[in-house]
Amino acid sequence: MEQPEKMFRYIQKTKIKNHIRDMQVRLISVTAPLIQVDNQQLSPEGLIAYCARVSSPRQETLDYEKLLSYCIAHRHWSVFEMVDMSVEIVTSRAISPQILRHKSFQFQEFSQRYAEAQEIERYQPRRQDSKNRQNSLDDLDDATKQWFDKAQERIGSIALEQYKSALEKGIAKECARVLLPLGTQTKLYMKGSVRSWIHYLEVRTDKSTQQEHQEIAIAIKKIFMEQFPVTAAALGWR
Repeated sequence: MEQPEKMFRYIQKTKIKNHIRDMQVRLISVTAPLIQVDNQQLSPEGLIAYCARVSSPRQETLDYEKLLSYCIAHRHWSVFEMVDMSVEIVTSRAISPQILRHKSFQFQEFSQRYAEAQEIERYQPRRQDSKNRQNSLDDLDDATKQWFDKAQERIGSIALEQYKSALEKGIAKECARVLLPLGTQTKLYMKGSVRSWIHYLEVRTDKSTQQEHQEIAIAIKKIFMEQFPVTAAALGWR
């Protein structure tokens, strides 16, 4: 199927990106309710409220802002499992394992066993925080940043050259991929309930998350807020 946005297409020619990593996220799907209330199609949030009122005589109502706010305030999370959202994420093999750790989601990822790797992403370096092994600081001098950028380009070029040579020699993709660095680009589809997205976004938009992953989460959060504005407002997300 042809992709509508060019920015989400893999470039057919294998190459290293000439620019710093370009994180890409887009909405794929949201649960589409099939029932109507008062001759109006339910919104995804309306469906959450409809299911939450399973025991209520007022189930057939479109008024749900106070109900969803009440459920969040009193931690009635199960109702938010009734609606799903799926997104597409283009990132590197360095970041995808962090995303895949969120076990309440379902995933499909680009397979280097069946398809040829296309690009290697380049990252802007940061200094290791000596007080926190899971933190980095953006205060490196320009000379160090330039050195790291050239190192990525040099290693990436060698890796791709050897990878292509391996494929030309008939070596299976599942074997040849061992030559590729963690910067190799990958694409994932990530599907989860509204409840799972709430937890993921609260964790991964935090400053303790690696910057590259945090940027992905922030982009997804913007999508979430557009699709579920009442829920986002009740969570205090702005």
